[in-house]
Amino acid sequence: MNGPEFLGLRTVIYHAPDLGKAKAWYSKVLGIEPYFDQPFYVGFNVGGYELGLDPDVSSAPGGKGGAVAYWGVAEAEAAFRRLLSLGAAERTGVQEVGEGIRVATVFDPFGNIFGIIENPHFKL
Repeated sequence: MNGPEFLGLRTVIYHAPDLGKAKAWYSKVLGIEPYFDQPFYVGFNVGGYELGLDPDVSSAPGGKGGAVAYWGVAEAEAAFRRLLSLGAAERTGVQEVGEGIRVATVFDPFGNIFGIIENPHFKL
């Protein structure tokens, strides 16, 4: 193989046993409808990256354990307040982590950790 093995984030999958409720919540949070919508998986295209919803919780622990994916936002404080107003629960409030980068995490209504990041240095 030539070149780097890893090409960057492509897909983050959240486990959601009630796929209908999760699809509705994420549609509202993201402001878009899913591009892929089946009983076994729902996929959203978020700025060229995939946020997937999987109703099968038997294959992974999901919820409050595991890795945290951070989704880019223009203004962390406003995005954080909006997530809370839509039913998310605070996990870690907005905090400056250095060089103008601000992060926060919430629990979505289904127990998954949803991270946001305002990073003025990240350019696609």
